[in-house]
Amino acid sequence: MKRNLTCIVCPMGCSIEVELDGANVLSVTGNTCKRGAEYAKNECTNPKRTVTSTVRCENGEIISVKTDRAIPKDKMQECMKLINNARPCTPIAIGDIILSDVFGSNVVATQHSAAHNS
Repeated sequence: MKRNLTCIVCPMGCSIEVELDGANVLSVTGNTCKRGAEYAKNECTNPKRTVTSTVRCENGEIISVKTDRAIPKDKMQECMKLINNARPCTPIAIGDIILSDVFGSNVVATQHSAAHNS
């Protein structure tokens, strides 16, 4: 089986073709760098994504958050449920951990809470 991908590792956007035998990668062609080959292999065998979202703080304020590492793509819905149920206390600074160990990643704040700025 062959799978065609557009690499997202760098701005070149190489068209990559991956030949698979079930879950085994037989070959990767079309990439111009090793990072593209690695991306294609991972995308076909163990796809991961960084989750970006918002969380409502206990005082009602909404701040942006993201996972600090990519998580398995099939765990994104569960991750979003955890984020939606979280109610962190303010003040919050950029980089503060909102949820720890979420499928091998931490959910961290990407903005300060208003209470942090006062």
